[in-house]
Amino acid sequence: MADQKQAEKLAAQLHAEERAAEVAAMNAQLAETYTEIDGLLAATLAVDDYVDLESLRVASVQHPPFSPGHLATTTPTMDPLVYPPEPVYEEPAAPKGMFASKKKHEDAIARAQAAHQEAVRRWNEHNQALYAGHVAEFERRRVAEQQRLTQLAAAEDRYRQECQAREEEARSRNEAITKFINDLAFDVPSAIEEYVGVVLSNSVYPESFPVAHEHTFDLATRELTMTAMVPEPAEVPVVKEFRYVKSKDEISPAPLPAREQKDRYAGAVWQVAVRTLHEVFEADRAGRIHSISLSVATSRIAPATGLTESIPLVQVAADRNAFTSFDLARVVPKATLEHLGAALSKSPFDLTPADIGPGVRTRKV
Repeated sequence: MADQKQAEKLAAQLHAEERAAEVAAMNAQLAETYTEIDGLLAATLAVDDYVDLESLRVASVQHPPFSPGHLATTTPTMDPLVYPPEPVYEEPAAPKGMFASKKKHEDAIARAQAAHQEAVRRWNEHNQALYAGHVAEFERRRVAEQQRLTQLAAAEDRYRQECQAREEEARSRNEAITKFINDLAFDVPSAIEEYVGVVLSNSVYPESFPVAHEHTFDLATRELTMTAMVPEPAEVPVVKEFRYVKSKDEISPAPLPAREQKDRYAGAVWQVAVRTLHEVFEADRAGRIHSISLSVATSRIAPATGLTESIPLVQVAADRNAFTSFDLARVVPKATLEHLGAALSKSPFDLTPADIGPGVRTRKV
């Protein structure tokens, strides 16, 4: 009984330790998530957002080796047909002695001859069967080898077609990149928009705070109009930490204080705005984009209509020359946006829209 209680106590202790370790891992993951959200701007400052389009060319096409598998193995050839030796007739020895019977000897000879003839007959039948089997097997292997060669030729043809397809895909890609580079050099708006799309697709946000972008470019004003869509507050983690309640054997989340939830979400929104401006201006080394009009928004289901609506949280316009002079490693993102004359939501977490009245364009510094 004592041993059983000791074993149960040990099992309970091990279980509690496992749950504690589970909680520690969950809290570590939570801390990492918040670090990523709080560092949205810092995460991009160490990265050069310029995209060298020449590097996107396919320098050489790598083809996998041709691997025909079992088709590479030649059908085994047949060994020459070897017949068993022909039966040899052995005549019975003549009897000796004065009482030897000539009749018995003649009978023995007759029986021996008959046995030999039967053995020869069977030997011939066996040889005929051997020959027929050999011919049939030879034909089977001939057909199998022909089928192998046919299938091998088909496999080689498929391989050549696949190689040609890869080569053609590479040529098409390189031709498209050449056109892309040329169009960009001649300030074709669609090429500028495509380049910005490539830049923004390289901008990796954490899974806990995904951001999507839309943009259009106006060549006459050289202004890029952008929208950055951020997750709504309900999609962002609001757990302060996880705790293991031993008495209930449960892991319970402790919520973040409301103030901390609001500050973190608002901080992320301000960072997304500054980060987006920075990434586009930094990537546009040729200076084709002179200004950016940016809206940072989120979407929700409108309580009144049940329809999806967009809530603007930031509206800001920035001039290249002024913005690129900022030391973003030392700024406070909200202060930067205010300096740019941005319209900001008073409470992004509560989905309070930014005050964008008629004619509000925000100033470009």
